[in-house]
Amino acid sequence: MREEYNNKHRRWYDKDPILSRSMKTLEASDDETQIKVALNLIKIIAEHNIAFSEYTDVDEIIEAVEEGMDTRANSRWYDIDRTVRAAISMLQTSPPETQKLLAKEMAKIVIDKIKEDKDIEELKRELEQQELLEDKKDEFFNEDN
Repeated sequence: MREEYNNKHRRWYDKDPILSRSMKTLEASDDETQIKVALNLIKIIAEHNIAFSEYTDVDEIIEAVEEGMDTRANSRWYDIDRTVRAAISMLQTSPPETQKLLAKEMAKIVIDKIKEDKDIEELKRELEQQELLEDKKDEFFNEDN
């Protein structure tokens, strides 16, 4: 059942503001974050969807989802990676209540990933500063000899 989209809701996920924002944030994220979010989405959707309970791993779910997809749809940002494409397809066909739940989960995962990346960058800067200080200290003590 395909829904009609009006000018206000250009894409299927624009009907829900949280889902729309989560999708925009996900689209702007790096590939690694997109795949991480996609894998989490697939797992969460599979846990809540009896139809996917027969599969033993994520690859089987992705293959099953791909079999039912239109192979001509390759122009969207999430069509580049098969994991992301499968996760978004599963999200699109989920009930609206599940979409709302998953939108919040997506936002949380992306925010956590961004925080993790910032923490790593800060740690790298601290280590670089520490190394510079050690180098300066070594230079100072070697000059005295």
